[in-house]
Amino acid sequence: MAGSDGSNPNAWLGLLKWSLAYSDGTKPSGENVQQMSKEDIAFLESVMKDGIIDEGERMKTILKDLTDSLEVTLSAGVAAAASSSDQEEKRKELDEDDMLELMQELRDIVEQIDYARAFMAMGGIPFLLGCAASAASKSIKKGALSILSTMCQNNPPVQLSLLEHGHMPPLIQLFFDYTPAMDSSNEGDDSMREKVVQALSASIRGHSMAEHIFCQNEHGRLMLQLGLGMQKSADTKPSAQLRKRSLFLLRAILTSDEATDERHKLYQNMISYICTHEINEEWEDDAEIREMSLAMLSQLLTKDPPHKVVSETILSHKNQIGSFGVKRIDCIRKLEEGSDDREYASLELEEWERIMVALVESK
Repeated sequence: MAGSDGSNPNAWLGLLKWSLAYSDGTKPSGENVQQMSKEDIAFLESVMKDGIIDEGERMKTILKDLTDSLEVTLSAGVAAAASSSDQEEKRKELDEDDMLELMQELRDIVEQIDYARAFMAMGGIPFLLGCAASAASKSIKKGALSILSTMCQNNPPVQLSLLEHGHMPPLIQLFFDYTPAMDSSNEGDDSMREKVVQALSASIRGHSMAEHIFCQNEHGRLMLQLGLGMQKSADTKPSAQLRKRSLFLLRAILTSDEATDERHKLYQNMISYICTHEINEEWEDDAEIREMSLAMLSQLLTKDPPHKVVSETILSHKNQIGSFGVKRIDCIRKLEEGSDDREYASLELEEWERIMVALVESK
C-alpha cells in the first residue's frame, strides 16, 4: 500500500500504534469520568479475582502484539538496522503460528457487534486492509480478511466505515493479484480469492450504498465473472468454494430490495450463464451449486412485482432450462427411494420442481 509519493508502505502500522496509545475504542475521549463507588470497586475486585477477561483490553493487547510483530516482519531489515539493540529486545516479535492464533482470538471477539465497533474505533479497519494488501504471508492475509468478514457482516456502521476507507478497489485488486494468468506466469490461489470475495460480500450485503457502489464497479463485475468460472472450460474451473462464494454474492445483489432493472441489465450475462451452465449437471458437478443456482432463478422469476429485465432474460432460456429439468428430475426420481443418493439429491429435486412450475406460470 505504498503511496504515490514513495512514502513508507507500512505507515498504517504506525498509525494503528498511535491510535492504540491514545484510545481504547470504547467511549469518546471527552466523556466525563465519575468517581467509583465502594460497591463498584468491590464488584470490579471480585471480577478480577474470578478471572473474567476484559475483552476490550484483550483486543487492544492483541492488536499491539500483532502490530509490533508485523512491523518487524515487514520492515525487511531496514527499520531493524536503524533501531537500537535495546529497542529490538523490547519489541515483541511473534512467529506466524502465534500471530494466527491471536488473529483467531480477535476474530472470535469481534463476532459481537459492539466489540466490532470498538475495534473499528481503535483503527482496526486500516490495519486489516493494510495487512491484507501487504507483503505478509498468505496465511496472515487470509487471517486479516477473515476478521474483516466477521466484523462487518450485518453491521452497518462498520460497513459504512469500510466505504469511507475505500476498501473495494484494493480488495478487488487483491483478487486479481491471485488470479491465474493466461500465460501461466501466475498460478493463482483460489483459497485467497475466496477469502477476498467473502470479505467483500460481508461488507456489501444489506447495505444499499455499498451494493450500489459495487454494482457500478466494472472490475467488481469482472471479479464475479472470474469467480463463477465464466472464462474457463469445465476442466479448469475455479474451486467449488470460490464459485459458491461468488454465486452467493451474485444472488444477494440481484435479489436485494434495492435491485432494479438497471442493475439486472449490468448482470444480464451472468444471469444467462447461470441458466445455461450452472444448473446443467453435465457442466456443473457440484450439487450444492446447482441447488443455489436454481433457487436464485426461482426467486428472481417469482419476484412480486416482477422485474422485466431479469424475467425476460431467464425466459429467453426457457426451453433449455426445461430440457435440463426434465432430464434431471427423471434421473433423480429413478434413484432408489430411501437411498443415500436419493436423500442427497432431494433438495435439488425440490428446486427443479419449483423452477419448472415458475416457468409454466410465467408469461
